[in-house]
Amino acid sequence: MLCMICKQNAAQVHLTQIVDDKVKKVDLCEECARHKGINDTAGFAIADLLLGLGASQEMAQAGGGEEIKCPACGFTQADFKKAGRLGCSQCYATFAEGLESLLKTMHKGTRHVGKMPHSLRQGRDLADRLKQLQKKLDRAVNDEDFEQAAGLRDEIRNTRDQIEHCAPGLKP
Repeated sequence: MLCMICKQNAAQVHLTQIVDDKVKKVDLCEECARHKGINDTAGFAIADLLLGLGASQEMAQAGGGEEIKCPACGFTQADFKKAGRLGCSQCYATFAEGLESLLKTMHKGTRHVGKMPHSLRQGRDLADRLKQLQKKLDRAVNDEDFEQAAGLRDEIRNTRDQIEHCAPGLKP
């Protein structure tokens, strides 16, 4: 069995936690376990490991060592360590400085962009472009710039054709 962190070395440390009849298992090589600071496995939760062991300590260091509390829900760094998740959306702003380093190690970036099928994203981009072109066309007609209006009309026509081609269900 390979280590869940480095995915290269054989797992030597096996941790199991049962919370509310749900079993969570983590398998680590000795090097990753040592790197994560696992010497005494009785004193931490698996959520700490999955979130980057010592997440609340990192957040405390980023916050200057003082206990920060979310003004909206009252969540503290200790609550985050215990639960393994934040209390509300305002917590992300309150604990932003400490969370940024954690999120960078866990994800590709620090901003959630969601997932969307390529064809749908392309269709939405084209629909946005169509709206912009329509506004430009309206301005050109109001300014009586008919040459530009004719060019925009053709571009709108082409964009509508592209929308029909890539996303037939999307109304232009």
